[in-house]
Amino acid sequence: MAIDFTLTAQQRELRRASRKFAKEVLGEARKAELLATPEERFLATKPTYEAMVAAGYLRKCIPVPAGGDNAGLVDMAILAEEFYSVNPSVTLTMLGTVLGLLPILLGGTPDQCKRLLAPFLKASGAPLAGFCSSEPGGSANAASPPPGEGVRTTARREGDNWVINGHKKWVSSATGWNREGANVLCVVCRSDAAAAPDAAISIIAVEGPMAGLVFERAIDTIGHRAHLVPQFAFQNVVTPGHNLLGQEGSGLALTAAAFTGTAALVGIFGVALMRAAFDFALHFARTEKRGGVHAIIEHQAVGYALADAKTTIEAARYLSWRACHALDTQSPAAEELAAEAKIFGSEAAVRVITDLMRVVGIESYDHEAPFARLLQDALALPIFDGGNMGIRRRQLHTILKRSDYDPFAASGTA
Repeated sequence: MAIDFTLTAQQRELRRASRKFAKEVLGEARKAELLATPEERFLATKPTYEAMVAAGYLRKCIPVPAGGDNAGLVDMAILAEEFYSVNPSVTLTMLGTVLGLLPILLGGTPDQCKRLLAPFLKASGAPLAGFCSSEPGGSANAASPPPGEGVRTTARREGDNWVINGHKKWVSSATGWNREGANVLCVVCRSDAAAAPDAAISIIAVEGPMAGLVFERAIDTIGHRAHLVPQFAFQNVVTPGHNLLGQEGSGLALTAAAFTGTAALVGIFGVALMRAAFDFALHFARTEKRGGVHAIIEHQAVGYALADAKTTIEAARYLSWRACHALDTQSPAAEELAAEAKIFGSEAAVRVITDLMRVVGIESYDHEAPFARLLQDALALPIFDGGNMGIRRRQLHTILKRSDYDPFAASGTA
């Protein structure tokens, strides 16, 4: 039996370089979060995003077989932790773009990959992609048969084209830098009104700029203040028939595969936020006496709270790494581990940041301390990328109900 979380020399260098870039470039961009409107804040991050692309970090998120430089999800987790711990907004813009490309990477033909991925493989510009899954009114029951609505966005064939109509919401960067649309949107839509849900939903790529994309509003989110999540409509948006990804009617399976790949990274987002909160709280505990004789870290209650926080950080990191490794190796346990990593890491982040605020006390309530922005960002983790209540626990419940489920399979001891 071999259990080894030791990073390779290349992974250690990736961590070192990512940490340096985050400190020198991403930290400065947090000032964008102070601007007045969501679109102003997002647009102010464009130079930083361009710097990320120019430094090759977007390419590091695209797999080698597709022309990028990424060797696997474990490498993406290392990169994501360093970036997200410093600037979640810009990091989410990049990783939201990667999510937007996943239906192409997972279901695209070689020709589609070559054509649609080309802007994202260049080390220049500020290319954006979005995965248009969520809709106003929620998408937790995308496969619901009548009388449920399921996916409401529709696509109909007209000659050699698809014509898309409907509304989408919560899609990272979907309307682009100028409301004309991202470079590529992968749209989950109902392509056959008469078919059963498992054969009615397709994913179709739309290339920007897009005639018929109607910006409705930029959501003023609690956290990720400089990241754009718009509400928008497709009004007779036309895209070529050859932009159908995978088989017609296979959209639900392709959507599930894409979101399985991102779940473990959300666990790492939680690790990144907890890590940033812990670093501040540990320094505070070592240097502050609060009017007493000793630094407060000497007090048992403070020491125990820090110990509990650090234990949770390590547990969440290694569960997420294990899930990433399972996905990289196509383990049968990957789906279970990814959902568990997402649930555990996201919910732990909210709890641990709050616990560390109690260690610091009233000073944690000042925006001079990082806790407010860290907690604001953490609040999204249990409810986005497949909400823990509506989707992720349902996935685990479904796995547990299988007659052939082996509870030891995820540990590799079956």
